[in-house]
Amino acid sequence: MSTEFEITREETDSKGRYLTVVDGHEAEMTYSRAGASTIIIDHTGVPDALRGRGVGQALLRRGVEDARAEGRKIVPLCPFTKAQIQRHPEWQDVLQG
Repeated sequence: MSTEFEITREETDSKGRYLTVVDGHEAEMTYSRAGASTIIIDHTGVPDALRGRGVGQALLRRGVEDARAEGRKIVPLCPFTKAQIQRHPEWQDVLQG
């Protein structure tokens, strides 16, 4: 099973989201910006048709990679995001302390 999805990112001064469309279904992970160096991930939405395919995890992986590249920290308010980061010690370096 491939977990490579085409993920796009949209960001304004205060909010942002990661988005992918798979088989005609849209999945997203949204966040709010808290200053220049922190994002608060508040929602991950994956349609039932895409569940179990790693779509949510792929969205979060991209968010973690971008946070590292940009020197940002993540506050995971979304329960899915919080659980995934706890399961992946290699992502915990971007957690807001």
